[in-house]
Amino acid sequence: MFICNHCPFVKHVNDEIVRLCNDYHVTGFGFVAINSNDVENYPDDSPENMKITSEENNYPFPYLFDELQEIAKAYNAACTPDFYVFDSEMKLVYRGQLDNARPGNMIQVNGRDLREALDNILSNSPQRKDQKPSIGCGIKWKN
Repeated sequence: MFICNHCPFVKHVNDEIVRLCNDYHVTGFGFVAINSNDVENYPDDSPENMKITSEENNYPFPYLFDELQEIAKAYNAACTPDFYVFDSEMKLVYRGQLDNARPGNMIQVNGRDLREALDNILSNSPQRKDQKPSIGCGIKWKN
């Protein structure tokens, strides 16, 4: 997943990200978060602040810094949060939103879309064809 510290969309879903990762870690899934933002222009996203954010939110996954933005470019990451799910053969089977909740839209954060993708892997069920893309803050690219 691509996340960052300053994005209000990420802040809105942080608790559910942690809950979901804890729920599915016991089933064998691994999780990693990547911050690819330009920290010169967005110092809240610095590695030092990432450590603080990770500790404050009890992230149960590594929170990595993509200083050269190569990982974000390789994944065509567009925004934060942005979720990617790979199956046991490392095939991308889901890229999309956590759920329909957004800051201010009064929809409860529940991780429905991402949970469904993980459950489909566990049950060997096909993934939905109509995966909704994430909406959030754009990746802050270096000039």
